[in-house]
Amino acid sequence: MSNKSNVSRRQFLVKAAGTAVGAISFPYIVPSSVLGQRARVAPSNRITMGCIGVGWQGGSNMNSFLGQKDCQIIAACDVDKNHLQGAVNRINGRYKNKDCAAYHDFRQLLARDDIDAVSLGLPDHWHAVPAVAAARSGKDIFGEKPLSHNLKEGRAMCDAVKRYGRVWQTGSWQRSQSHFRKACELVVNGRIGKVHTVEVGLPAGHSDFGGTKGQEGIGPPPAELDYDFWIGPAPYSPYCPARVHKNWRWHLDLGGGQLMDWIGHHVDIAHWGLGFDYAGPHEIEGSGEYPKDGLWNTATKYRLTAKYPKGTTMTIAGGHRDIRGGTKWIGEDGWVWVDRGGLDANPKDILKDKIGPDEIHLFESPGHWRNFLDCVKSRETTLTPCEVAHRSATPGHLGQIAMLLGRKIRFNPETEEIIGDPTATRMLGRPMRSPWHV
Repeated sequence: MSNKSNVSRRQFLVKAAGTAVGAISFPYIVPSSVLGQRARVAPSNRITMGCIGVGWQGGSNMNSFLGQKDCQIIAACDVDKNHLQGAVNRINGRYKNKDCAAYHDFRQLLARDDIDAVSLGLPDHWHAVPAVAAARSGKDIFGEKPLSHNLKEGRAMCDAVKRYGRVWQTGSWQRSQSHFRKACELVVNGRIGKVHTVEVGLPAGHSDFGGTKGQEGIGPPPAELDYDFWIGPAPYSPYCPARVHKNWRWHLDLGGGQLMDWIGHHVDIAHWGLGFDYAGPHEIEGSGEYPKDGLWNTATKYRLTAKYPKGTTMTIAGGHRDIRGGTKWIGEDGWVWVDRGGLDANPKDILKDKIGPDEIHLFESPGHWRNFLDCVKSRETTLTPCEVAHRSATPGHLGQIAMLLGRKIRFNPETEEIIGDPTATRMLGRPMRSPWHV
């Protein structure tokens, strides 16, 4: 593999710091009839949906919506023909017809005025552009975590969702699980006293999906994949199997490693229990171990320390044995820990506590995908709206910058500005490859 295709941590840092954040614009031609419209749910109370990105996670979300009786998927879109055909076959098989339309370009799907909502299941570098386009075209949106590839893109997404009055649900589905909700209710209702420390344990390393790590040589993309469209708004890098499909997350130009892959789950839960859904850190620092060679350049081991309001300190770590996987709140009177595998506390008796009628009761979800569809009809706020997901991802975006620069970042969470560090400020966003903009 040539040196040009191997973007090192240092090269990424130079590129990110040396360019200004792109201006907000929008190049797409969308029919005026669909701009800003509210979702028109059919008289039958059926929600029509289009799925954009139907590979791994996008395909899983599509299957979840196929299981909802009042939702009908009528269109699918993907730049990989194999992914697209597989999705169309599943959709038509579910409805026992051949009515599902197949699209290569998401803009064609969004231009349809008979689609109420879309499910976006795309790599991180493709989160912002279709989301803003969907909001502008009057579609409600189920999007994945982390909300965005960088902080500026996340802000553009939230602003578009608000401006066009759209319903947004993020795939941070842990909030829809009863034991995560119980853990958060115990914390937010003071069962462990004032919380002074939070420990968030995330995965570390690189998972080699499909065994592609040794396939780093440049070569023509497979016939079924439109690679130029797939790389889209990210800086261009030549095709190789170790760059696409699932393994994109190990490239700083395309994803954010295990840190950003998981921050929308466990930090999201940490914020929920603290009552910090619309807050953020004012200071963050940390260190990470980055590969010295090879194609993959995201941190394989990392540790961040963030300072929050009310004197709370949060440690976010991957690959450090002293930080248990999941979310652990530590207060003056004990601690609560939760992960996908269970719930624990000290003292253990608080696990038997009932939340009283006058205490804070967090929303009890009917199911993550069900909650989205209910809110499309009611126009109420979902369990994981865009702004909440943006705040959950923020410490990851800032922590990535702190690790790459090797210094502490001071941040104003209200204005979303980094204080006194022009280089770090430029890394809050990046220009997109033409013709893509948000």
